[in-house]
Amino acid sequence: MFYPRVKDIKPSKDYTLIVTFNNDQVKKYDMKPLIARPPFDILRDPIIFSMVRVDAGGYGISWSDELDLSEYELWTQGELLAYNDDH
Repeated sequence: MFYPRVKDIKPSKDYTLIVTFNNDQVKKYDMKPLIARPPFDILRDPIIFSMVRVDAGGYGISWSDELDLSEYELWTQGELLAYNDDH
């Protein structure tokens, strides 16, 4: 099955991520359940949380080589916010 790739990621102060996919859909992913336990608990630090980046090719996002999320997780568990079709 095909899942859209991540085009852009924006961390929010409430520990959610605003994810824009390459099909121009925008979803919100709530990190609070994950940061309640290791290894994601390090992301409670707002500075570290804000360091998230899109992986090469858009197959996910990461904070480090050991801490990442796949495009599948973000796509299937994210809450749809918008669909931008004016391109």
